[in-house]
Amino acid sequence: MSSAIKIFQGRFGRVALLDMDAPLVAHAHHHCHILIKAGGADSAFIVRGERAPITDELAVLVNAWEPHAYEHVAPVDAHTLILALYIEPGWLADLQRSLALSAHPRFFPQRCVRLSPATRKMVEEFVLELWWDDEVSPSRLEDLLFNLIIAVVESYTGWRDLSTLLKSRPPVAMDPRVRRAIAIMRQDVARELDVDMLATSTGLSRAHFFTLFQRDTQVTPLVYANVLRFEAAIQRLTKTQDAVGDVSHELGFSAPSHFSRFFRSHLGITPTDYRRKVNLFDPPSDPRVEEI
Repeated sequence: MSSAIKIFQGRFGRVALLDMDAPLVAHAHHHCHILIKAGGADSAFIVRGERAPITDELAVLVNAWEPHAYEHVAPVDAHTLILALYIEPGWLADLQRSLALSAHPRFFPQRCVRLSPATRKMVEEFVLELWWDDEVSPSRLEDLLFNLIIAVVESYTGWRDLSTLLKSRPPVAMDPRVRRAIAIMRQDVARELDVDMLATSTGLSRAHFFTLFQRDTQVTPLVYANVLRFEAAIQRLTKTQDAVGDVSHELGFSAPSHFSRFFRSHLGITPTDYRRKVNLFDPPSDPRVEEI
C-alpha cells in the first residue's frame, strides 16, 4: 500500500516524499510538477500520452494543468520512493523573475530531464534532511527547494529566455464562455459534474463546449473538476479540524470510503494519512476553500 513519509505544505506549494507501490489515475495540478526518484525500483509516469521513466538518472517534468498518470511498473511487491514537488508558480516568480512563466503550459519543453551527479547529490541531501529532521525551518526548506529546482531545470536550455518561451505556442486566450463554466464549477466544488448543464449555461452544444474547454484549459471538464475538488479537500484537511467524514460530506461524496478512494487515486495516500503526515508552513487562515 502506498504511503506518505513526509509532506510539507506552504506558500511554495507542496513537497511530498511518497512510498509508492500502486498506480494513480490520470490527473492534473495547477502547480508545475517535478518528480524525482529518491530510492527503490525504477518506475514511470504517463505524460503527454507517452511513458516518462523515473530512474536514478531521469526525473519527470509535468507542466501546470498537464494531465499525467503514475504507472507502477516496478516488480510485484517492489516500492518506488518518489520526491514529488508541487510548485506554486507565484512563489517561483517572487524569487526569480526568470521563472515568472512557470505556469506556462510549455514551461517544461520535455517530459524527462537527466540529472547530473551534482543534482543527484542535492536530491539525496534534500531527502535525508526531510526524512530525519523533525523540524525544518520554512526558510531552510525554501532555500533547499529553490536550489534543487534550479539544479533540475538548469540541465536543459531556454528557461531563462522569456522571449523564446513566449513565442513557443503561447496559450490561447481563454474564451469567456469557458471562464463562465469554470466560475460555475468553482461556486460549488461538491456538485456532481454536469457537462450538459455547463454547455447549456454557456450557450454551446455539448460537443463544442467540450472541445473549447479542453483547448483553453488543456484538460477535460472532468479532470478540471477533480482538480478543484482535490485542492478543496487539501484545504479542508489542513486548514480546519473537521472530521474526515464531515469533509467527505461537504465535498459531495456519498460515503467517506468514496472520498478516500478518490483521494488515494490522485495522490496514493488516504486523506487521514495526508492530515497525519503534513507539516504546515502557512499561518492559520479562513477555513473555507481558497481559490486556486
